[in-house]
Amino acid sequence: MRTIACYSMKGGVGKTATAVNIAYWAAKTGIKTLLIDLDPQGASSFYFRVKPSKKNWGKRFFDAYKELLGQVKASDYENLEIIPAHMTFRKFDVVLASLKKRKERLRKILKGLSKEYQLIVLDCPPSIGDLSEAVFNAADHIFVPVIPTTLSQRTYGQLNQFFKAHDYPNKKLIPFFSMVQNQKALHKKTMDDMRGEYKNFLDTVVPFSVDIENMGEQRAPVDVYARSRPANKAYFELWKEIVAVLNKKRKL
Repeated sequence: MRTIACYSMKGGVGKTATAVNIAYWAAKTGIKTLLIDLDPQGASSFYFRVKPSKKNWGKRFFDAYKELLGQVKASDYENLEIIPAHMTFRKFDVVLASLKKRKERLRKILKGLSKEYQLIVLDCPPSIGDLSEAVFNAADHIFVPVIPTTLSQRTYGQLNQFFKAHDYPNKKLIPFFSMVQNQKALHKKTMDDMRGEYKNFLDTVVPFSVDIENMGEQRAPVDVYARSRPANKAYFELWKEIVAVLNKKRKL
C-alpha cells in the first residue's frame, strides 16, 4: 500500500481538486483506492456526494484503524471508497497534542488498512501543525500544487525550510503548477524561476479552468462531465506522472 498526500500550507491552490481527480484516476485504472478527507470543510467529500457520519467520531480517529474502517463510505466509482470529513476534524491538532508519539500516529493507523487498499490519498487542510506533521510522516510522497505567483513561491519556500528545520526529507515534496494562466507574464516568469530553483517539479501543468471550477456544480471528477477538455487531460497526465513516481521510474 502507498500513501500520498495533496497538501499545501496555502489555501485555494487546487489541492482538493487534485485529490479528487487523482483518486478518481487511480480507481479507474484498477487500483483499490481510499480517499481520506482530512479537511473539516469537507470539499472532496462533497464533490463525491458522500455525506459524513452524524456521530461525533473525530476524537477516535487516531485510536485504531478499525475506527477508520467503520467510517468508510462507498462512492459512485468502482475501486474508490471515501472517509468523509467531519467538522470535529478541526480539532485534530488538539487531539494529537494529547497523544504520545503524535507524529507517528497517523502512519501507524493507516498501516492497518494495507490489506484493504493499494493506495490512500490524503486531502489535507491548508495549515501547518501537529496534523500536518503526522501527514509528513505518514505519506510516501506529498504532492504540492503551486500557483505561479509571488506568494505561492514564498509559501513553497517556507515549506521547504520547515522540512529542513525539522529533519523531514525534502525529497518527499513533489511540486507541480496549478491554476496556470499562460497569458500572464508573472505566471511564466515564476514558473521559470521555480523550475530553476526546484528541479523536481512535475512536467504537468494544470490550467486555470472553468471546468475545474464546475466540479462544485457537477459534484464529480472532471473526466465525468468534461472528458475532452484540457483540464481533464492535465489531471490524467498528472496521474501518469504520479504513477511513475510511485513506481520509482521518475528521477526526483
